[in-house]
Amino acid sequence: MASPEEIAQQVASAPTWNSRVGLIRRVPEDFGLAQHQAVYARIAEQVYVPHLKPDFAYIHWRPEYELPAVERAYEAAHEETDGFTAVRRPDLVRAIRKRPLGLQAFRLLLGLTQAEFAEASAVAAEEQNLTPVSKGRVGSIEAGSAPGVAEAEACAAVIDLMMTGDLFPAQPGETLRRKLDKPDTAEEWESVRRYAEQGVPLAVLLHQRAYGGAFRQLLDATSTMRGDLLEDPVDELFTVAGIPHIRTGSHNQGEIEVRFGLTVRPAPDFIVFDPATDALRAILEVKGASDGGTARDKAARFRSLRQEANRLGGVPLFAILAGVGWRRTQDALGPVIRDTDGRTFTITTLPEMLDVEPFPGLRGRVGVPEG
Repeated sequence: MASPEEIAQQVASAPTWNSRVGLIRRVPEDFGLAQHQAVYARIAEQVYVPHLKPDFAYIHWRPEYELPAVERAYEAAHEETDGFTAVRRPDLVRAIRKRPLGLQAFRLLLGLTQAEFAEASAVAAEEQNLTPVSKGRVGSIEAGSAPGVAEAEACAAVIDLMMTGDLFPAQPGETLRRKLDKPDTAEEWESVRRYAEQGVPLAVLLHQRAYGGAFRQLLDATSTMRGDLLEDPVDELFTVAGIPHIRTGSHNQGEIEVRFGLTVRPAPDFIVFDPATDALRAILEVKGASDGGTARDKAARFRSLRQEANRLGGVPLFAILAGVGWRRTQDALGPVIRDTDGRTFTITTLPEMLDVEPFPGLRGRVGVPEG
């Protein structure tokens, strides 16, 4: 019987990817259940991990996050409140009505997203008998759209009540802290004024990055774009090769279920089918993971997809992975290798996927993708 190291070497030296799949499918037969995790992990380490490239050094950018935009908002808020000295609620109403884009600076002082500010306005409105401001209006006001009196009053109420701790007061115990418990707002407007006059020490900025993460909010805001960064190459590969496929999304979940009998929700990221019979031929899932814990959690998705693939008669399941989180082999990448029978690819190995069954027989079957 081969050892985990020997089977990993055999998989690594397999002449074709189909041969590699065949070797991996034999693991349950050649090794006892207690050895499976170690075997799949060793295969993952030797064959797949080398193709995982770090992606943490780059980020999708959006114009609204450029520094000049925030500088303009800050200048408006600073000037219209006389350096954050005129900050009674009527002062805030006047400042927001006169220089609407300053609202962004006030919102950022509170540590809120636009959606959170809108929700806070609903809470304040209920307590103060005001009219709440929607997320869309928060965005348009910050873009320079002059608010009405009622809107400005609602915005000012959020700023005033949160800054003084009346809207979301401190909670007992040490496990929960208010977002206002940060250096620039720890002493309410007094610390704001001091930082405005003296500047923010670099250590404080670094401290913010320590608990907030550099670009954390932008990463959250561009999660769809990061997903597209992985799905777009797959879509393009299939399109150029003429392989009939559907890129799934929220718009076609019901269609996928009825047409192909898939019941797992959400549907896999890609469906590959035979245009002559409309039969399901393969399912693909795309997953990025920047840390091992995330990769481990996302690996569970492939187990459910494997069960669905087996229910549908053993349809091949493919994985397209990205991110250094998948270097966690014991309980993340290893299980994905197991559940896909080794049909696991990265952006760098993606072209090789076309040589794996069932794709060779589907090439050139269609010129334009469905979906």
